[in-house]
Amino acid sequence: MASSVAGARAEFTTQSVSTNEPVVSVDWLHANLKEPDLKVLDASWYMPDEQRNPIQEYQVAHIPGALFFDVDGISDRTTKLPHMLPSEEAFAAAVSALGIENKNDLVVYDGKGIFSAARVWWMFRVFGHDRVWVLDGGLPSWRASGYDVESSASGDAILKASAASEAIEKVYKGQAVGPTTFQTKFQPHLVWTIDQVRKNVEERTHEHIDARSKARFDGTALEPRKGIRSGHVPGSKCVPFPQLLDSSETLLPADKLKNRFDEAGISLESPIVTSCGTGVTACILALGLHRLGKPEVAVYDGSWTEWGAQSDTPIDTSS
Repeated sequence: MASSVAGARAEFTTQSVSTNEPVVSVDWLHANLKEPDLKVLDASWYMPDEQRNPIQEYQVAHIPGALFFDVDGISDRTTKLPHMLPSEEAFAAAVSALGIENKNDLVVYDGKGIFSAARVWWMFRVFGHDRVWVLDGGLPSWRASGYDVESSASGDAILKASAASEAIEKVYKGQAVGPTTFQTKFQPHLVWTIDQVRKNVEERTHEHIDARSKARFDGTALEPRKGIRSGHVPGSKCVPFPQLLDSSETLLPADKLKNRFDEAGISLESPIVTSCGTGVTACILALGLHRLGKPEVAVYDGSWTEWGAQSDTPIDTSS
């Protein structure tokens, strides 16, 4: 076993892990953690009703050397919708403040297993950075494997997280920011707007998959956010995101993933757009579809929080 881990490290090059596969194992990360061009991001984020503070949890325990990526902070400041995709300039300023460069290979994890990390994986891909992976099983799998965690006694990563948030504020206020070490290359086909979803309701060019629970999709459960109608986008289909994960919160193998989409009546031959409540768990669907050889899946960023709050968007419910 020791020799295979050493071998994994010895063979590490920027090409040693394929971008065709969207996740890496905790064993792979442990073997490659000290590689100079590898950066690890803690992208933990939780639903408001969970009352968990991701930055506090990060300070208590994180993978050694990991930076903190603030999902709510690195976002568009011009909208009231939660954690929407920032502008190219704002994203570049924020990740540069974190010390990330285009040459870096990135591994993103979260405190649940696979939850918010998929969102940050998608964000980097939207801005043209393909060498990014989600840690399969996240921090729970890392700890279950007996690997060390550290607490942030130095505070350096906390300062960088604050600097990233400040950099975003400056960009949206039109103020100068520090030097940019990360160049973006926007991939518009990976992110959809409400107008594209409206058009797709009429034209049905894309299969639309919703990652919310069946009860929310059917309109039998109230939405967690106030003022948002219940139901789903007409023509969309429901694949609740937990169906793509096993009991240890790792991504299912390809054959089981395919079964999940087949059972929902989704053709993998068609182009696909995904959505959820606020654009976080929709990215888990995109992650699973990536494993099935569909890397060009779009995510509707505003998702149900935007669609359900409008007075003129069509909504279906299932009784």
